[in-house]
Amino acid sequence: MMRRVGILGGMGPQATILIMQKLLASVTARDDSDHIPLLVDQNPQVPSRIAHLLEGAEEDPGPALAAMARRLVAGGAEALAMPCNTAHYYADEIRAAALVPFLDMVALSVAHAAAVTGPGATVGILASPAVRKVGLFDERLAAVGLKALYATDEGAMLSAIRQIKTDGPQPAARATLRAASQGLLDRGAATQMIACTEFSLIADAVSPKATVFDTLDLLVEAIKEFALEKSVMEEQAVH
Repeated sequence: MMRRVGILGGMGPQATILIMQKLLASVTARDDSDHIPLLVDQNPQVPSRIAHLLEGAEEDPGPALAAMARRLVAGGAEALAMPCNTAHYYADEIRAAALVPFLDMVALSVAHAAAVTGPGATVGILASPAVRKVGLFDERLAAVGLKALYATDEGAMLSAIRQIKTDGPQPAARATLRAASQGLLDRGAATQMIACTEFSLIADAVSPKATVFDTLDLLVEAIKEFALEKSVMEEQAVH
């Protein structure tokens, strides 16, 4: 039997659907039972992370995320994952609410960046301005000898994210992501990470000259590995 993973979703809804699609595509299935079991809390009512972190809104997303974590564990989730980079600012509240593993997309991405770059490299972060403001990646990257670099036009990045949330992927958002990616490349960040799951919806819009990975793809792999680990162990025990 595979282990069930709980998804804290709705941030945004399309990104949650995208991770489910990616998980489906990651499995070579002969039948329904070959796919990874998920519990998904698609909760678009989580207070805005951007409003709380960037604009000083009083409504804190942390309690809503903790409540989601408790619901998912009560429903049978054996690990938790959250396809929203900015919401990882509240990861400690999620961990405190549910004593199951939290598959940390930030930690996964920093480890991957360290593996694909050399010491002292600069990593471009294609993300919400809130990610830069709270230093979500900075200290962790610095701990492995890497430097974070962000897009200069944060207003354009925020507008693109909001446009995707409102209207879905549009040419203007794609143009913004391409310009940001090229700008980071021009400033020395040849390795870049897509660190906003809205941008995961238009991941192919980055500069073709940059080496880019998507944090969402790393989370997909971690979910798959966790879910399959028990069944692999059981199969080994039989043999």
